[in-house]
Amino acid sequence: MSPSLIPYSFEALGEQDRAIFTCGNFELDDYFHRQVGQDAKRKVAAPFVMLNPERRIVGYYTLSAYAVKGHELPPALARKLPRFPLIPATLLGRLAISTDQQGKNLGRLLLADALFRSWENSPVVASAGVVAEAINDSAAEFYRRHEFLPLASDPRKLFLAMETIQKGIPVRPSV
Repeated sequence: MSPSLIPYSFEALGEQDRAIFTCGNFELDDYFHRQVGQDAKRKVAAPFVMLNPERRIVGYYTLSAYAVKGHELPPALARKLPRFPLIPATLLGRLAISTDQQGKNLGRLLLADALFRSWENSPVVASAGVVAEAINDSAAEFYRRHEFLPLASDPRKLFLAMETIQKGIPVRPSV
């Protein structure tokens, strides 16, 4: 689907109504209802929302600065990077789609926006890639289908190199 045909918009979390959002995962829902605003104010997470044409939140994700231990990276990726003890990365800490919108491939669009934003900001705040923290095995499989590779320490922490992201992003996924 062409980005101009996508009836959704993506923006930083603001005054949108968060109360009715539910993705069916207590941890993700509770975080979004109780904690996300505080994390944004404290500058420990940058939350972004996906809005439908009626401006109702249908998904969200968070981005943060992060560092991954070089020896945790898959060997093929580690060989391409400097041998620093810590490699700068962007953390995709949370990603959720509302229950009434699941099964419509919106997770793919939400991920595309997160990756584009991460790539777009990597010249300003250095980032060699994106680390996704999958909440469960199903989420980890979602990231693996999108070329993320598991870190050595935890199969639910996955890495996608900025070089790979750059090759796959022709245009911004939002309208």
